[in-house]
Amino acid sequence: MVEAVLIDLFSLPANLQSNIQGLLHNTLETIEKCSSIPAPFVYIMCCQRQGSKRNGEQESLLPALRGFQNVKKRLEVVHALTTAAALYTIKQRLDEKDLSTIKIILPTIRKDLMKVYTDHLFTAVYQFEFEDLQVASDCKNLQIAEPRSEGQTLPTQDVMLIRSEIQMYLESLPSLKGELTILRSSLIPDDIFLHGFTTRTGGISYIPTLSSCNLFSSSKRRDPQVVVKENLRRLADAAGFNPETFHRVKIDHANAVCILGKTEPDRYDGIVTNQKGVTIAAPGADCIPVLFADPVRKACGAAHSGWKGTLLGVSMATVNAMVSEYGCNVEDILVVLGPSVGPCCYKLPHESAKEFHRIDPKCVRLFDSPNPYIDIRRATRVLLESGGILPENIQDDSVTDQNQNITFCTACHPDKFYSHFRDGTNFGTQIGFISIKD
Repeated sequence: MVEAVLIDLFSLPANLQSNIQGLLHNTLETIEKCSSIPAPFVYIMCCQRQGSKRNGEQESLLPALRGFQNVKKRLEVVHALTTAAALYTIKQRLDEKDLSTIKIILPTIRKDLMKVYTDHLFTAVYQFEFEDLQVASDCKNLQIAEPRSEGQTLPTQDVMLIRSEIQMYLESLPSLKGELTILRSSLIPDDIFLHGFTTRTGGISYIPTLSSCNLFSSSKRRDPQVVVKENLRRLADAAGFNPETFHRVKIDHANAVCILGKTEPDRYDGIVTNQKGVTIAAPGADCIPVLFADPVRKACGAAHSGWKGTLLGVSMATVNAMVSEYGCNVEDILVVLGPSVGPCCYKLPHESAKEFHRIDPKCVRLFDSPNPYIDIRRATRVLLESGGILPENIQDDSVTDQNQNITFCTACHPDKFYSHFRDGTNFGTQIGFISIKD
């Protein structure tokens, strides 16, 4: 069922410009008469010419809008200088209303272009139907989706121009929720390593649970990859690394480790390197982003450690990879645990809690309850120390000076961090990153 209709008048061919009011009138008439839901949301996308006044342009459409009171209550005319700007504005309106099924009525010559825009600015959460603007008077067309053509029909050069237009627009947007903030550990020597843990501020993601510096995109969330890429570009600019030599783990909630420069596994939760100028990273939104640094052998690592990965020993697997690949001594490796859900908030079913109780009874609180509280950070420390990492070479929330603490509870600080536990399925993601300075 179509929840919203987008009428693309952005770049009508010359032979249709004179009949724009008639086309619009016929299209709105079809929507009002034939929609399967009462008065769906309607967005009219128009080009705002340089130096033109928006009120004048909107008034030129008023004759076509008269008489459609039901539709008009849910209708908005969106003017912008570029298609990317107009479509991104409409995406914001759709997201405000949690709408996902959209019919786009547009000139035939715009269809392939529009598919490139929607592929880049939206995710699989959204479903699009496309209809020819010139045949919009057929009621049946409002109910039947036109199948998408397979493959890319636009020339590569045109696709690149669209990507460039989108990128330029996103780069022009202001940062949300304040300046970009990076947390750094005093344990990792900054003359050798560049590192940090991100917070949720300083990006352009606008959906409340993703706002604002979300650094992960998936088919199940509303933030497209282009927005995440722009957030990463801003982070890289603030931190001082090259986003083009950035490598993030491919989460599997297990213990596989990627040796950068060797064959990359399909999925892995740890990554290590001794290459200078390459930034490696691990995400976390309750799970622990763990950073590893050996200032002697000049090697580093990053791991994503959720409760499953913690039990499977992903942190020690990362340490062992540094030892076997780069000749690191365990006693030289420094380990920092980033923001993650704390034992104050995190619960697991009793059966899973038993595994943490075996590691250390102090990792579990209210053990006899159906859903005990779990301390995955303490479990990580115990496993690291058992593997030979020196206690003083591990930084977590047990630091004596709490002014040095960067292992905050993500669930307890909604203004600073994302949390899957707190925010549900459409959650944002922060990261821990590290690289060896040139």
